[in-house]
Amino acid sequence: MRIAVTGSSGRLGTATVRRLRAAGHDVAGFDLAGAPGPGFTRVDLADYGQTLDALLGVTARHDGVDALVHLAAIPVNGLVPDVTTFHANLTASFHVLFAALRAGVRTVVCASSITAMGFPFAEPPPYLPLDEEHTAANNTYGLVKVLEETMAGQLVRWDPRLSVTSLRFTNIVTPDDYATFARAGDSAYRRDLLGSYVDVRDAAAAVELALAAARPGASVYDVAAADTGLTIPSAELARRWFPDVPLRRELGEFETLISIDRARSRLGYTPARDWRTEYAAAQAVR
Repeated sequence: MRIAVTGSSGRLGTATVRRLRAAGHDVAGFDLAGAPGPGFTRVDLADYGQTLDALLGVTARHDGVDALVHLAAIPVNGLVPDVTTFHANLTASFHVLFAALRAGVRTVVCASSITAMGFPFAEPPPYLPLDEEHTAANNTYGLVKVLEETMAGQLVRWDPRLSVTSLRFTNIVTPDDYATFARAGDSAYRRDLLGSYVDVRDAAAAVELALAAARPGASVYDVAAADTGLTIPSAELARRWFPDVPLRRELGEFETLISIDRARSRLGYTPARDWRTEYAAAQAVR
């Protein structure tokens, strides 16, 4: 397929572009910053005209796309004022989704987030492992993710051929980030993430799987590593962090508290990286 990737120069965008090109897809990167070349076009997603035109075709680049991966966003609260995060991210996502609808792009994968599930979990989750049925936003970044998922659910009603898959990524780590896992024995470490993380390469694989499995309608999937990022057993973490929160089932020793069962069963998502292996490899290099 010819696939447009917004935010192509970002952490996940770079890994996703690499993954999709390795699989034989023709990838058109859209971003405000990036290396000039045949696979990249500078697009300001705050401008609907630019967004729509870029999807319809760019001279000397492409004449339309088969699918769209929307990863562009101000990535966290705090980089700019909260209201700026809200307006910038929601506007960009509306422009991207509406332009895709207008341009006849029927396969869309969007980056959602653990922030649509209650991050940073000052309020305890209703149950563990936490799955896609729970939605809660506690900051403006998360509020946009909830609204994006809601918007996708409505837009697919407008065109029964449209597929929008929202991937709720937890904290995405690169190989250079594994040094931080030296704190894995500290129960306060990754508490606001329910102990979760996901390797950027596994996150990119989830995008590829979501594109391949796309079906008409709106879908939401959690994307995390199979384990927590701690050396404390998961059941013990749950008791320490949330003593009054029920466990829906018995947990594996270090099983993730963010359920990836749906992504496993419907997308075929199987995380290939775990922090123990990656951390050990990094230490060996030193």
